[in-house]
Amino acid sequence: MDRLCHHRILFIRIVPWACIRNVYYDSQACVCLKIKMKKILPIIAILIASSLSTASFAWTQRPPLPVAQCKVHSPYGWATSATKLQPICRQGYFVAYDPTVKIPSYVMYTLTPPQALGCVERTNAFAEDQSIQNGPRPDDYDGTGYDRGHMSPDGDLSWDQQVEYESFLMTNMTPQAGSLNRGIWKLLETSVRGWAVQRNQSFTITSGSLYANSDLRIGNGVIVPHGYYKIVINNQTKEVAAWAFPHVAPYPNLGNDLTKFRMPVAQLQQQAKIKFAMPVGFKELAPGAEWTVDFGALTTAKRAKCSR
Repeated sequence: MDRLCHHRILFIRIVPWACIRNVYYDSQACVCLKIKMKKILPIIAILIASSLSTASFAWTQRPPLPVAQCKVHSPYGWATSATKLQPICRQGYFVAYDPTVKIPSYVMYTLTPPQALGCVERTNAFAEDQSIQNGPRPDDYDGTGYDRGHMSPDGDLSWDQQVEYESFLMTNMTPQAGSLNRGIWKLLETSVRGWAVQRNQSFTITSGSLYANSDLRIGNGVIVPHGYYKIVINNQTKEVAAWAFPHVAPYPNLGNDLTKFRMPVAQLQQQAKIKFAMPVGFKELAPGAEWTVDFGALTTAKRAKCSR
Protein backbone atom coordinates (compact mmCIF):
# COMPACT_ATOMS: atom_id res chain seq x y z
CA MET A 1 0.00 0.00 0.00
CA ASP A 2 1.22 3.50 -0.86
CA ARG A 3 2.99 4.82 2.23
CA LEU A 4 1.56 8.29 1.49
CA CYS A 5 -1.75 7.02 2.82
CA HIS A 6 -0.39 7.10 6.36
CA HIS A 7 1.14 10.56 6.53
CA ARG A 8 -0.39 13.97 7.12
CA ILE A 9 0.69 17.52 6.52
CA LEU A 10 -0.93 20.36 8.49
CA PHE A 11 -4.50 20.02 7.25
CA ILE A 12 -4.92 17.33 4.57
CA ARG A 13 -3.39 14.03 3.59
CA ILE A 14 -0.44 14.07 1.21
CA VAL A 15 -1.87 13.42 -2.23
CA PRO A 16 0.06 12.39 -5.36
CA TRP A 17 0.54 15.41 -7.64
CA ALA A 18 -1.01 13.60 -10.57
CA CYS A 19 -4.18 13.18 -8.55
CA ILE A 20 -4.32 16.86 -7.61
CA ARG A 21 -3.91 17.85 -11.23
CA ASN A 22 -6.35 15.47 -12.85
CA VAL A 23 -8.38 13.40 -10.44
CA TYR A 24 -9.59 13.06 -6.85
CA TYR A 25 -7.33 10.99 -4.58
CA ASP A 26 -9.20 8.80 -2.13
CA SER A 27 -6.76 8.70 0.81
CA GLN A 28 -8.75 6.04 2.64
CA ALA A 29 -8.71 3.58 -0.27
CA CYS A 30 -5.39 4.90 -1.66
CA VAL A 31 -6.73 5.17 -5.17
CA CYS A 32 -7.12 7.95 -7.71
CA LEU A 33 -10.64 8.54 -8.99
CA LYS A 34 -11.08 10.25 -12.34
CA ILE A 35 -12.93 13.47 -11.62
CA LYS A 36 -12.56 16.73 -13.50
CA MET A 37 -10.72 19.54 -11.72
CA LYS A 38 -13.75 21.82 -11.66
CA LYS A 39 -15.54 19.16 -9.63
CA ILE A 40 -12.69 18.47 -7.24
CA LEU A 41 -12.11 22.08 -6.12
CA PRO A 42 -15.31 22.26 -4.02
CA ILE A 43 -14.44 18.89 -2.48
CA ILE A 44 -10.95 20.08 -1.52
CA ALA A 45 -12.41 23.26 -0.01
CA ILE A 46 -14.81 21.24 2.14
CA LEU A 47 -12.03 18.91 3.32
CA ILE A 48 -9.79 21.82 4.31
CA ALA A 49 -12.61 23.65 6.11
CA SER A 50 -13.48 20.51 8.04
CA SER A 51 -9.88 19.91 9.03
CA LEU A 52 -9.44 23.52 10.16
CA SER A 53 -12.25 23.10 12.65
CA THR A 54 -10.57 20.20 14.47
CA ALA A 55 -6.85 20.29 13.68
CA SER A 56 -4.36 21.09 16.39
CA PHE A 57 -1.32 23.15 15.55
CA ALA A 58 2.02 24.16 16.95
CA TRP A 59 2.25 27.02 19.45
CA THR A 60 5.07 28.28 21.64
CA GLN A 61 4.95 26.86 25.15
CA ARG A 62 6.01 28.87 28.17
CA PRO A 63 7.80 27.20 31.09
CA PRO A 64 5.67 26.70 34.20
CA LEU A 65 5.50 29.53 36.70
CA PRO A 66 6.90 29.21 40.24
CA VAL A 67 4.38 27.27 42.31
CA ALA A 68 4.00 30.19 44.72
CA GLN A 69 2.42 32.20 41.90
CA CYS A 70 -0.48 29.74 41.84
CA LYS A 71 -1.63 30.83 45.29
CA VAL A 72 -4.49 32.60 43.52
CA HIS A 73 -5.76 29.21 42.40
CA SER A 74 -5.46 27.63 45.84
CA PRO A 75 -6.28 30.58 48.09
CA TYR A 76 -6.96 28.56 51.26
CA GLY A 77 -3.70 26.61 51.26
CA TRP A 78 -2.26 23.58 49.50
CA ALA A 79 -3.91 20.18 49.48
CA THR A 80 -2.12 17.17 50.96
CA SER A 81 -2.16 13.82 49.18
CA ALA A 82 -1.23 10.25 50.02
CA THR A 83 0.31 10.07 46.53
CA LYS A 84 3.41 12.02 45.54
CA LEU A 85 2.25 14.50 42.92
CA GLN A 86 4.15 16.90 40.69
CA PRO A 87 2.98 20.53 40.94
CA ILE A 88 2.71 22.51 37.69
CA CYS A 89 1.74 26.17 37.89
CA ARG A 90 0.17 27.82 34.85
CA GLN A 91 -1.20 31.33 34.58
CA GLY A 92 -4.77 30.08 34.41
CA TYR A 93 -4.66 27.00 36.67
CA PHE A 94 -2.66 24.75 39.01
CA VAL A 95 -2.03 21.05 38.23
CA ALA A 96 -1.22 18.27 40.67
CA TYR A 97 0.12 15.80 38.10
CA ASP A 98 0.59 12.09 38.81
CA PRO A 99 3.47 10.87 36.61
CA THR A 100 2.78 7.22 37.47
CA VAL A 101 -0.57 7.30 35.64
CA LYS A 102 0.04 10.24 33.27
CA ILE A 103 -2.98 12.31 34.25
CA PRO A 104 -3.61 15.16 36.68
CA SER A 105 -4.81 13.89 40.03
CA TYR A 106 -6.56 17.22 40.33
CA VAL A 107 -6.53 20.72 38.84
CA MET A 108 -7.45 23.93 40.69
CA TYR A 109 -8.27 27.37 39.37
CA THR A 110 -10.04 30.55 40.42
CA LEU A 111 -12.61 31.99 38.03
CA THR A 112 -13.64 35.66 38.13
CA PRO A 113 -16.77 37.10 36.46
CA PRO A 114 -14.85 38.79 33.59
CA GLN A 115 -12.88 35.58 32.92
CA ALA A 116 -16.12 33.60 32.73
CA LEU A 117 -17.05 35.66 29.64
CA GLY A 118 -13.82 35.20 27.71
CA CYS A 119 -13.91 35.80 23.96
CA VAL A 120 -10.95 33.81 22.63
CA GLU A 121 -12.13 31.22 20.11
CA ARG A 122 -11.49 27.55 20.86
CA THR A 123 -8.31 26.34 19.12
CA ASN A 124 -8.14 22.59 19.93
CA ALA A 125 -4.39 23.16 20.31
CA PHE A 126 -3.72 19.84 22.09
CA ALA A 127 -0.02 19.49 22.85
CA GLU A 128 2.37 17.38 24.90
CA ASP A 129 3.55 19.34 27.95
CA GLN A 130 7.23 20.09 27.29
CA SER A 131 7.90 20.78 30.97
CA ILE A 132 7.73 17.09 31.94
CA GLN A 133 9.47 13.97 30.68
CA ASN A 134 7.69 10.96 29.20
CA GLY A 135 4.34 12.61 29.68
CA PRO A 136 0.99 12.02 27.98
CA ARG A 137 0.65 12.81 24.29
CA PRO A 138 -2.42 13.68 22.22
CA ASP A 139 -2.04 10.47 20.21
CA ASP A 140 -2.28 8.35 23.39
CA TYR A 141 -6.02 8.88 22.99
CA ASP A 142 -6.25 8.12 19.26
CA GLY A 143 -8.59 5.27 18.40
CA THR A 144 -9.56 4.64 22.04
CA GLY A 145 -13.03 6.14 21.96
CA TYR A 146 -12.19 8.49 24.85
CA ASP A 147 -12.27 12.28 24.69
CA ARG A 148 -9.29 14.35 25.74
CA GLY A 149 -11.28 15.77 28.64
CA HIS A 150 -10.29 19.10 30.17
CA MET A 151 -9.96 19.32 33.93
CA SER A 152 -9.74 23.11 33.78
CA PRO A 153 -12.10 23.78 30.86
CA ASP A 154 -11.25 25.78 27.78
CA GLY A 155 -14.41 27.84 28.30
CA ASP A 156 -13.05 29.10 31.65
CA LEU A 157 -9.65 29.94 30.14
CA SER A 158 -10.72 31.83 27.00
CA TRP A 159 -9.89 35.25 28.45
CA ASP A 160 -6.32 35.26 27.07
CA GLN A 161 -4.89 33.64 23.94
CA GLN A 162 -1.85 32.03 25.58
CA VAL A 163 -3.91 30.87 28.54
CA GLU A 164 -6.39 29.32 26.10
CA TYR A 165 -3.55 27.48 24.36
CA GLU A 166 -2.30 26.21 27.72
CA SER A 167 -5.74 24.79 28.48
CA PHE A 168 -4.92 22.18 25.82
CA LEU A 169 -1.72 20.90 27.43
CA MET A 170 -2.07 17.17 27.98
CA THR A 171 -1.26 17.56 31.69
CA ASN A 172 -4.71 19.22 31.90
CA MET A 173 -6.42 16.23 30.23
CA THR A 174 -7.88 12.91 31.29
CA PRO A 175 -9.61 10.19 29.25
CA GLN A 176 -13.35 10.80 29.46
CA ALA A 177 -16.22 9.05 27.74
CA GLY A 178 -18.13 11.44 25.52
CA SER A 179 -21.31 10.73 27.46
CA LEU A 180 -19.67 12.37 30.49
CA ASN A 181 -17.39 14.96 28.90
CA ARG A 182 -20.07 16.31 26.57
CA GLY A 183 -22.91 15.61 28.97
CA ILE A 184 -23.35 16.37 32.65
CA TRP A 185 -19.66 17.30 33.13
CA LYS A 186 -20.08 20.04 30.52
CA LEU A 187 -23.34 21.09 32.16
CA LEU A 188 -21.54 21.61 35.47
CA GLU A 189 -18.71 23.53 33.77
CA THR A 190 -21.23 25.86 32.13
CA SER A 191 -23.12 26.25 35.41
CA VAL A 192 -19.94 27.43 37.15
CA ARG A 193 -19.49 30.16 34.53
CA GLY A 194 -23.11 31.17 35.00
CA TRP A 195 -22.70 31.37 38.78
CA ALA A 196 -19.65 33.61 38.44
CA VAL A 197 -21.27 35.96 35.93
CA GLN A 198 -24.78 36.18 37.35
CA ARG A 199 -23.75 36.45 40.99
CA ASN A 200 -20.77 38.68 40.13
CA GLN A 201 -18.61 36.62 42.46
CA SER A 202 -15.40 34.63 42.04
CA PHE A 203 -15.29 30.86 42.50
CA THR A 204 -12.42 28.45 43.14
CA ILE A 205 -12.89 25.10 41.44
CA THR A 206 -11.13 21.78 41.93
CA SER A 207 -11.58 19.13 39.23
CA GLY A 208 -10.24 15.72 40.13
CA SER A 209 -9.94 12.07 39.11
CA LEU A 210 -10.71 8.91 41.07
CA TYR A 211 -8.50 6.04 39.96
CA ALA A 212 -6.81 2.82 41.04
CA ASN A 213 -3.97 0.73 39.64
CA SER A 214 -6.51 -1.80 38.39
CA ASP A 215 -8.17 0.74 36.08
CA LEU A 216 -7.80 0.48 32.30
CA ARG A 217 -4.84 2.18 30.63
CA ILE A 218 -4.59 3.56 27.11
CA GLY A 219 -1.76 4.74 24.88
CA ASN A 220 1.59 4.75 26.63
CA GLY A 221 0.28 4.15 30.15
CA VAL A 222 -2.45 6.80 30.52
CA ILE A 223 -4.96 5.60 33.11
CA VAL A 224 -8.72 5.85 32.60
CA PRO A 225 -10.26 6.99 35.92
CA HIS A 226 -13.33 5.19 37.26
CA GLY A 227 -14.74 8.45 38.59
CA TYR A 228 -14.49 12.24 38.46
CA TYR A 229 -15.34 15.02 40.88
CA LYS A 230 -15.60 18.78 41.30
CA ILE A 231 -15.47 20.94 44.40
CA VAL A 232 -16.76 24.50 43.92
CA ILE A 233 -16.16 27.27 46.47
CA ASN A 234 -17.83 30.68 46.42
CA ASN A 235 -15.00 32.92 47.55
CA GLN A 236 -17.32 35.67 48.81
CA THR A 237 -19.88 33.64 50.78
CA LYS A 238 -17.61 30.65 51.63
CA GLU A 239 -20.38 28.34 50.41
CA VAL A 240 -19.15 25.00 49.08
CA ALA A 241 -20.65 22.24 46.94
CA ALA A 242 -19.11 19.01 45.63
CA TRP A 243 -20.11 16.49 42.98
CA ALA A 244 -18.83 13.01 42.07
CA PHE A 245 -19.59 11.18 38.82
CA PRO A 246 -19.08 7.49 38.03
CA HIS A 247 -17.02 6.69 34.94
CA VAL A 248 -17.46 2.98 34.34
CA ALA A 249 -18.15 1.11 31.08
CA PRO A 250 -20.50 1.12 29.24
CA TYR A 251 -20.55 4.81 30.29
CA PRO A 252 -24.30 5.52 30.26
CA ASN A 253 -25.63 9.03 29.85
CA LEU A 254 -25.98 10.44 33.37
CA GLY A 255 -28.76 12.87 32.50
CA ASN A 256 -28.84 16.50 33.60
CA ASP A 257 -29.87 16.41 37.26
CA LEU A 258 -26.74 17.58 39.07
CA THR A 259 -28.31 17.14 42.50
CA LYS A 260 -28.18 13.34 42.05
CA PHE A 261 -24.38 13.46 42.08
CA ARG A 262 -23.77 15.71 45.08
CA MET A 263 -21.35 14.25 47.61
CA PRO A 264 -20.21 15.59 50.99
CA VAL A 265 -16.71 17.06 50.83
CA ALA A 266 -15.48 14.82 53.65
CA GLN A 267 -16.62 11.67 51.83
CA LEU A 268 -15.09 12.89 48.57
CA GLN A 269 -11.75 13.60 50.21
CA GLN A 270 -11.76 10.12 51.69
CA GLN A 271 -12.33 8.55 48.28
CA ALA A 272 -9.71 10.74 46.60
CA LYS A 273 -7.23 10.28 49.47
CA ILE A 274 -6.59 14.00 49.35
CA LYS A 275 -7.16 16.63 52.04
CA PHE A 276 -8.18 19.89 50.40
CA ALA A 277 -7.78 23.21 52.19
CA MET A 278 -11.17 24.87 52.72
CA PRO A 279 -12.10 28.40 53.79
CA VAL A 280 -12.41 28.96 57.51
CA GLY A 281 -16.04 28.66 58.55
CA PHE A 282 -17.17 27.32 55.16
CA LYS A 283 -20.78 26.29 54.71
CA GLU A 284 -21.54 23.17 52.67
CA LEU A 285 -24.71 23.59 50.65
CA ALA A 286 -27.37 20.90 50.88
CA PRO A 287 -28.26 19.01 47.68
CA GLY A 288 -30.82 21.08 45.80
CA ALA A 289 -29.71 24.33 47.45
CA GLU A 290 -26.96 25.10 44.93
CA TRP A 291 -26.64 28.47 43.24
CA THR A 292 -29.10 29.06 40.39
CA VAL A 293 -28.17 29.87 36.79
CA ASP A 294 -30.04 31.26 33.78
CA PHE A 295 -28.37 29.62 30.76
CA GLY A 296 -30.19 31.81 28.26
CA ALA A 297 -29.01 34.96 29.99
CA LEU A 298 -25.48 33.57 30.11
CA THR A 299 -25.51 32.99 26.36
CA THR A 300 -26.87 36.49 25.76
CA ALA A 301 -24.16 38.05 27.95
CA LYS A 302 -21.47 36.10 26.12
CA ARG A 303 -22.73 37.20 22.71
CA ALA A 304 -23.03 40.81 23.82
CA LYS A 305 -19.46 40.92 25.10
CA CYS A 306 -17.90 38.99 22.26
CA SER A 307 -20.09 40.43 19.47
CA ARG A 308 -21.17 37.00 18.22
